[in-house]
Amino acid sequence: MTIDKPRFAIINGDDFGFSAGVNQAIIQAYEQGVLTSTSLMVTGDAAEEAIALSRTHPNLAVGLHLVLVCGRAVLPPSQIPHLVDSLGNFSDSPLVAGLRYQFHPAAREELRQEIRAQLEKFRASGLPLSHVDGHLHLHAHPVILRLLGELAQEFKIRVIRLPSEELKISLKLDRRELLTKLVWSGVFGGLRRYGESLLNAHGIKYAERVYGLLQTGNMTEEYLLGLIPQIQADLVEIYSHPAVINSGEPLNGPSGSGAAEFSALLSQQVRQSLTNNGFELTNYHRI
Repeated sequence: MTIDKPRFAIINGDDFGFSAGVNQAIIQAYEQGVLTSTSLMVTGDAAEEAIALSRTHPNLAVGLHLVLVCGRAVLPPSQIPHLVDSLGNFSDSPLVAGLRYQFHPAAREELRQEIRAQLEKFRASGLPLSHVDGHLHLHAHPVILRLLGELAQEFKIRVIRLPSEELKISLKLDRRELLTKLVWSGVFGGLRRYGESLLNAHGIKYAERVYGLLQTGNMTEEYLLGLIPQIQADLVEIYSHPAVINSGEPLNGPSGSGAAEFSALLSQQVRQSLTNNGFELTNYHRI
């Protein structure tokens, strides 16, 4: 008798704590949909609400969404003047931030302090740390990943997200943003190879495949229903940026994307597709 190999899917909502609307979508997608995991921005405008919601939903796995671009720092500007402006905000350009972190010695030292401060703020919440990922995936930057590796034992970092998805599948399902997908596939393919070597050396785990990067802002029901049957890996993470739109709140993605991705997470067809393809919904605490 053949026993099918178990397959596991972690469905993650990024930007927890960004706004009340993002928090609402993540909690509802956890209660009523397929979401099993989320990543907290500890300096987000609604971070305290997100932490309080996590305490009333103890089976929702919560990781750290490290913010080092397009967001606010934990430390005051006087302590990290090479990282942030006078208001404590990071650069809005991943390219500018990445080059600075790579080539500016003072910025790299301040980077260590800020990463530690975000990990300490997460720890102060009392929530168990499920995993670490990063806003706009800047955590995959070699300098930042090395610092996370050095801090892993102290902060009990067990899992770090390494984006990894098949360009061929993405283009088969949606050929929009072709040039961006080609560039990102090349860049993050290289970062994945570097990251695997570093994380293996530190005993840190990562999923076989992580889907979301090439389709950011468009992880719709239609896309997921096309993607799930083509997945070959047995331990995968699928992430998106669900949101409920509240008047006066900033958006964490292109207009309409948060609502579309939220709807996909509530879809019974998506749930059925995961089941039909042998996936058990889980989170990083349980693997």
